[in-house]
Amino acid sequence: MNVISELFSPPYYAVIFTSIKNEDTHGYMEMAVKMEQLARSQEGYLGMDSAREKTGITVSYWSNLNAIKRWKTNAEHLIAQSKGKHFWYESYSVRIAKVEREYHHF
Repeated sequence: MNVISELFSPPYYAVIFTSIKNEDTHGYMEMAVKMEQLARSQEGYLGMDSAREKTGITVSYWSNLNAIKRWKTNAEHLIAQSKGKHFWYESYSVRIAKVEREYHHF
């Protein structure tokens, strides 16, 4: 069974990272695991959902905009962003959205 991130109480924020990887992704998986572990340790982090086929989509959930800003400027995350931009991604986009309501079926 696929796992959907745990439930949160709105409002909260979602950072939606959509990407298409290049052919050469040497070191990508190791960095992705490291970034997920690092994100989990950040104040304001709530959870994450991710899916990858040709297009990858990772949605991370945060309690507030300041937490997102701190994550974006985290020194280790800046290194990963640079490597992604220069080596791993053909293209990507980042969207930040406020979640005001949610509902589920499990």
